[in-house]
Amino acid sequence: MTNQPFQVTVNNKNLEITPQEARELDIIGYKEDGFHILKNQTAYKVDIQSVDYKTKTFIFKINGNIHTAKINDVYDRLIDQLGMKVGASQKVGDIKAPMPGLVLEVAVEVGQTVTKGDKVLILEAMKMENVIKAAGDGVVKAIYVTKGQAVDKGLLMIEMV
Repeated sequence: MTNQPFQVTVNNKNLEITPQEARELDIIGYKEDGFHILKNQTAYKVDIQSVDYKTKTFIFKINGNIHTAKINDVYDRLIDQLGMKVGASQKVGDIKAPMPGLVLEVAVEVGQTVTKGDKVLILEAMKMENVIKAAGDGVVKAIYVTKGQAVDKGLLMIEMV
């Protein structure tokens, strides 16, 4: 187990919670989706409203107030640093540069219908040609790059609807 802190975003406020701090919480379940938590001599009544394990997002009712929490551990941060979440975090259909590179070919036109997996452009990075494919079905709404253009990681290259 790592001692790296969890990064928690609660109602758009970023917090860090160490594993030790989490272990020091006094938590008692009072029903299947409800808990009493004691922290620094302050009591909290927590009811779980919804859970999305895929995105690690939780909605809690704490002392009558609704709070949304998103939790990232050390592994989530490592995946982000390696740039491996680009496709998972973007809106379905939008195509962002997964790495810095040079656009070698734009294989679609505005108004063209594409299906998931269709080649939409070729991006050269580190002397390798990378075929960038559509993340989902849709119609090309806008193209923001041209052949020969250098792009930075995360740049919106093609927008689809």
